[in-house]
Amino acid sequence: MKIELLNKNENTEIQKEIITKLKDYIEFKNLEPGDKLPSERMLSEKFGVSRSNIREAIHKLEFFGILKSRPQSGTFIANIGRVAMSGMLEDILGLEEPDFKCLVETRILLELKTVRLASLRRTDEDLTKIQDALDAYKEKVLQGKDAVEEDLLFHLAIAKASKNNTLNTFMLIITPEIITNFEKYHVCDSNLALKGIKEHEDIFLAIKEQDPQKAKEKMKTHFRVLYQYCYNT
Repeated sequence: MKIELLNKNENTEIQKEIITKLKDYIEFKNLEPGDKLPSERMLSEKFGVSRSNIREAIHKLEFFGILKSRPQSGTFIANIGRVAMSGMLEDILGLEEPDFKCLVETRILLELKTVRLASLRRTDEDLTKIQDALDAYKEKVLQGKDAVEEDLLFHLAIAKASKNNTLNTFMLIITPEIITNFEKYHVCDSNLALKGIKEHEDIFLAIKEQDPQKAKEKMKTHFRVLYQYCYNT
């Protein structure tokens, strides 16, 4: 099983610089909704950065609904008024990297919802994928190995079973940052990983039984350490 993640921007400053230049270009050219941007190659040459940097910036603006890419056609300004678009670009440029507690808090809120939906909407195929992820986690833990990625793969399988693409996408966005920071902040240790086997099994069984309330309660139990970390309770 392979983890699918949305790539995190490696160089935030370059991205901000490109978005600033795109904002200035759109305003200078008086581009309107539906107007086409120059190609990646032309923007790369114009801004003095690599095409991959341009591509990442465009993907980011697509995510926020400012640009739209059409296969074989190019990238276009979305159907947003110029004043609103300018304000949105300013907001994007002002975004700060989320701290780890914010990411964990967001994860808790998302997963309490996804596990309920998964218990109601899961298919037999979803159950197989969740079981596979659980088995991979269990194997790593019992071998005394780091199982952070396998743990998150289990939770991503649940998110996918929720059949809510937006919730699933949000989980994919925050997962790389969580993997990077879990060990740094020492949120979990080997003893908790062993306890996690039983907790994961309980969550899986609740989903299998299609009991949304039980699934939510088992997920809350699983997150008790994260609750303490976020809220000091």
